[in-house]
Amino acid sequence: MSTDTSTPTPPFLGAHALVVGASGITGSALVEKLTAGGWEVSGLSRNPVPGSSARHVRADLRSPDSLAEALGELRPTHVFFCAWSRQDTEAENIVVNRAMVADLLAALAPGRSVRHVALVTGLKHYLGPFEAYAQGEMPDTPFHEDAERLPVQNFYYAQEDALFEAAAQQGFTWSVHRSHTVIGHAVGNAMNMGSTLAAYAAICRAEGRPFTFPGSATQWNSLVDMTDAGQLADHMVWASTTEAAADLAFNVVNGDVFRWRWMWPRLAAALDVEPAGFAGEPQPLEQQMAGAEEVWARVVAEHGLVEPDLSRVASWWHTDSDLGRDIEVVADMSRSRLLGFTGYVRTEDSFLRLFDRYRADRLIP
Repeated sequence: MSTDTSTPTPPFLGAHALVVGASGITGSALVEKLTAGGWEVSGLSRNPVPGSSARHVRADLRSPDSLAEALGELRPTHVFFCAWSRQDTEAENIVVNRAMVADLLAALAPGRSVRHVALVTGLKHYLGPFEAYAQGEMPDTPFHEDAERLPVQNFYYAQEDALFEAAAQQGFTWSVHRSHTVIGHAVGNAMNMGSTLAAYAAICRAEGRPFTFPGSATQWNSLVDMTDAGQLADHMVWASTTEAAADLAFNVVNGDVFRWRWMWPRLAAALDVEPAGFAGEPQPLEQQMAGAEEVWARVVAEHGLVEPDLSRVASWWHTDSDLGRDIEVVADMSRSRLLGFTGYVRTEDSFLRLFDRYRADRLIP
């Protein structure tokens, strides 16, 4: 578990956090962290988040008019941007996701209240976008924040540029947080390896088949790291309230490294299935789980689960992209450590805590 157990108290009287994407894996963890610390918190999402203690701000990030109406009277001091919208092509990703950052910050500009904006991106900064993911020449591992941008279109770069432009115009400080495969609690998230593997295991158990590693030999044998949503939340609050961390980009991972050949049987034991390792070639989940909706329906009925829509629990494509890579992926956190961030999480614990929480919520058996 994390060694940084301090509560992120507000940095000054009147500090008000706006969490953009409050219903997602990162956003929901941030809301929990900030409200526990006594911050005033507003959570922006299309729909209210059940059980959230944050004030709900309903807005469509793709509509400047909706943002202007929703945010016109809001005066946040800190903005945590944890949202993105997946499009069919990277060119569309760039247009849509850059505009979401730019339009939100433009809607807040007249209030002149914002002091810091934290933006969540990820290691596709170093690996390239989905259309050219982990192809071509990559920076050497571990990835360092000062690596040059790849010579390809990437919506993360466009989001950063929108952030930098708004900061220069409005005078706030910023931080960028490059996470790696976030492990956390959410339903209906487009990039959720934790619930995806749990659903995969439940279907394997129902069909009496082994829990086969779906990825590449490289991923099975190489070192890798991941990011717990709580660790990411701690890191974002730290950077947003630490003067020395202003106007910097950071990698943020748990601090441990592992190999999937070590982790896989441990996850299988926690999910009560028989593990099977790399099978000589990748076994993508999108292929393995084609037509699995009927099996999931039986699992839901048998165990009284609350989410019958398998697509809201499992994102096969995203887990396939992570586990199918043919390069080692490890991020360096020296920049954060040297500035005083001490958070550390053991990734196995992240998975096990998440599985327990999903069971308690009756999302998995």
